[in-house]
Amino acid sequence: MLSLLKMDVLRLVKSRSFYIILGVTAALIVSLVLMVAGISAPEVIDAMAAQGAEIDLEDQQTLKYIKSMDQLAFVHETLGSGFLLVIAGIGMTLFAGGDFSSGYIKNICFARPRRWDYVLSKLLLAGVYSGLLTALGVLLSLLSPRLVGLRLAAAPLSQLTGYAVLMWLPCWAFSLMALTLVLLTRSSTLGIILSLVSGGDLTVILAGALCGRLGLPPVEQYFLSSVVRDLCAPQTGAAALILACAAGWSVLYAAVSLAAIKNQDI
Repeated sequence: MLSLLKMDVLRLVKSRSFYIILGVTAALIVSLVLMVAGISAPEVIDAMAAQGAEIDLEDQQTLKYIKSMDQLAFVHETLGSGFLLVIAGIGMTLFAGGDFSSGYIKNICFARPRRWDYVLSKLLLAGVYSGLLTALGVLLSLLSPRLVGLRLAAAPLSQLTGYAVLMWLPCWAFSLMALTLVLLTRSSTLGIILSLVSGGDLTVILAGALCGRLGLPPVEQYFLSSVVRDLCAPQTGAAALILACAAGWSVLYAAVSLAAIKNQDI
């Protein structure tokens, strides 16, 4: 299994889609930082007011909040929207889907009849992939503001590290969803669609509306996108919920992946 993981990591770093995913992630974060730096610059505000733009109380409160943010709050505002989930899901979908389109999975399962080795290596690879994306996101969110002159109050390294770990675990679990969909359908299409839909909170909205209509408990609060958006904060209760949700969804996706690869013809 470890040899398969090593092969997967080598294939990952040699794949073009991996660097495209990294590039898109970096471009989105840098663009967001540039936008925040632009709208919070005093000269930009003065120029807008001089041209007749109305700066109301809500705008002033937004500007005040931006200027008062420390590094941890800024990282969360940058990454807490759920777009890292989408990126991790699409990235894992493209990589796992390539195993079917290239015939790699047939060769591996022929050489190694124990198919669970293949699944376990992909489960670990998803952790590596999502970990790299999370590390890139956190580092760019910390470094990019300095490059554009946006000064943020320093946050303790322990809090930033803890936040990165709490962001990584849901991303890992979410990428396992993408892997499961690829193994079930042998296609990348459904994985990409559900990565966009689930990471973009549409499933949360639909589940919330359905639970409200039927009088059921609000189960949508345990969805990975809800956990990342609302609860990624250095609080004991939030950390416990994140760990529980990430572990629960990971176990579910891993079990379905194992069942799918075991019961299907390759």
